[in-house]
Amino acid sequence: MVLTTTNPAPEQYVESSTFASRYVRQPLPRFQMPENSMPKEAAYQVITDELMLDGNPRLNLASFVTTWMEPECDKLMMASINKNYVDMDEYPVTTELQNRCVNMIANLFNAPIGSGEAAVGVGTVGSSEAIMLAGLAFKRKWQQKMKSQGKPYDKPNIVTGANVQVCWEKFARYFEVELKEVKLKEGYYVMDPVKAVEMVDENTICVAAILGSTLTGEFENVKLLNELLAKKNKETGWDTPIHVDAASGGFIAPFVYPELEWDFRLPLVKSINVSGHKYGLVYAGIGWVVWRSKEDLPDDLVFHINYLGSDQPTFTLNFSKGSSQIIAQYYQLIRLGFEGYKSIMENCIGSARILKEGIEKTGRFEVVSKDVGVPLVAFALKDSTKYTVFQISDALRKFGWIVPAYTMPADAEHIAVLRVVVREDFSCSLAERLISHIQEVLKELDSLPSRIVKDSHVVTVAKEVVEENKDAEAAKMGDRKIQEKVTKQWRHFVKTKKTGVC
Repeated sequence: MVLTTTNPAPEQYVESSTFASRYVRQPLPRFQMPENSMPKEAAYQVITDELMLDGNPRLNLASFVTTWMEPECDKLMMASINKNYVDMDEYPVTTELQNRCVNMIANLFNAPIGSGEAAVGVGTVGSSEAIMLAGLAFKRKWQQKMKSQGKPYDKPNIVTGANVQVCWEKFARYFEVELKEVKLKEGYYVMDPVKAVEMVDENTICVAAILGSTLTGEFENVKLLNELLAKKNKETGWDTPIHVDAASGGFIAPFVYPELEWDFRLPLVKSINVSGHKYGLVYAGIGWVVWRSKEDLPDDLVFHINYLGSDQPTFTLNFSKGSSQIIAQYYQLIRLGFEGYKSIMENCIGSARILKEGIEKTGRFEVVSKDVGVPLVAFALKDSTKYTVFQISDALRKFGWIVPAYTMPADAEHIAVLRVVVREDFSCSLAERLISHIQEVLKELDSLPSRIVKDSHVVTVAKEVVEENKDAEAAKMGDRKIQEKVTKQWRHFVKTKKTGVC
């Protein structure tokens, strides 16, 4: 949820649209309900007029979230939009479809499910809720263990990389868990397993690994983390587990990199979350969390509610929610099957490769994303002394493209990048068109006076650095210092947001 804010304005009314004026002659109040009703056609047109100024979701390359589904799935979603998922007794088939999805995903992640056993998991509003639930399970198990040993249980912590999505910070703040972050460094933008394990102590409820960093798409080395953590557990007598945040990569790795060991094949991995509304190929509003076994989900976190006619076991942070996304997820799983998902993910990777090659051919950018990971391209300017990635991002807007620019987390804040997420609906032809528009933007910015040199402070620092560094090696270091200063200055002119664009 985004907290609502309003900006004071002299005009507190929504302008009457051209079409709505046929029905409505008085302006609509902006922040209060109107006194009278209006025709449905007028209400529809007023809202439609305002929404025209939104960006085009298909051209929103900032987001991992699905923006296209087949018409048949759209029909299924609309047919079930009035079903409240929590009414399990009234909608038993919908509940059954959710259970099938949980079991399919658990098997995809190699959960050790015995014959006749059901997987342990739940559908959520997204990976943020899924992470909250997984974190609560880890915290409760740790508290129970510490209580049984007669030890303090009031200072839990969790170890992550500084590249985690903001929902991990929300979990830590909301549920009073210390967040211990492994800092990044230039050229290495994921959590270092060695440093992560060094930070683990007796109060660590889990180590969170990311399968598909939002910054660069890179998969963290969960296998190495498992090996190092298992060794430390053996030496200390602890049993610190691993959670894998596979929000972006969970529907990619099993199909494209089946030999990669990151899931329940590793014994310390106790839970995994994945976003159905990302590469699960469903519209926004669905995530999943699965546990290795029922022993990894404390019983006292599961509520049994006799509310609408039957016992309803539930483990969620909310109550009522729609059924449409669950039904859509089931549609995609049976419609596409393993073969279909594999084909789509390979196509996405192919489009990302074309985009990467085109960006590299400009000679102006350094690609910082990796070939193995989520299909995206993150790239930084080689020279930011005349203009920055933030200006490029702004200039691409005139073509309709939404391409985010952001700085890396600590300790790599001086690196600023652009990032393009390749989804199913981003074709090779769109990739080629984006490349041509990037080239146009570069040509236009090259022809304009530099906006950066107007900042006398940056110029002064740049001159001082160059003067202090005469030889080639020192000059190279001087360029880096200039780059750091320029990036720092430009952060004052853009609204930066915490790591982890959805």
